[in-house]
Amino acid sequence: MIKEGFFPTIIYAEDFKLDTNQMAQNIIQWSKEDKGVKKTNVNGWHSETNMHNKPEYKPLVDELFKMVHKVFEEEWLDKKPILGNMWANINGTGGYNKPHVHPNSLFSGVYYVKTPPNCGNLIFNDPRPGIQTCMPTRKEGRPPNHLWRDVHLQPKENRAIMFHSWLWHQVEPNQSNEPRISVSFNFIQDGFQ
Repeated sequence: MIKEGFFPTIIYAEDFKLDTNQMAQNIIQWSKEDKGVKKTNVNGWHSETNMHNKPEYKPLVDELFKMVHKVFEEEWLDKKPILGNMWANINGTGGYNKPHVHPNSLFSGVYYVKTPPNCGNLIFNDPRPGIQTCMPTRKEGRPPNHLWRDVHLQPKENRAIMFHSWLWHQVEPNQSNEPRISVSFNFIQDGFQ
């Protein structure tokens, strides 16, 4: 039998070594000074989207650029990446993000600043439009990754996850008594700004 995989949906991840305690303090202070905006967040705080222009977050921006250059290499992209926008999220107990995509972007992602246990997984849904019309029964046990209908990724402090901006995703409710703090971002390709 010949077996080849086509049309894969790749999700990239990388662990950083940044000072998450200082970053968490900066974000919490920011949330006290700015009411933020309402997007897909429910029962949480979403900052303005100019975080990448604030000097205290430059170490994170630098790491994200290193990562996205690797992603661009993997994806055979020839123009340089541009960080379109970046914002902080604080989801307290019960806070979550509704299913969404990131229009007008190429790659989007999240960086985890604080992730207490049970703070809510990041869920990605199978992007193929017709896949939900056929629900065959499966053998018992865990099927291989290419047969999953959705992926639940547990957040890990100091980890960045990057994915195609068209990929539907959501964040489960935070079931801990501490806030989950993350940073989201969108990259575009030079020439598309």
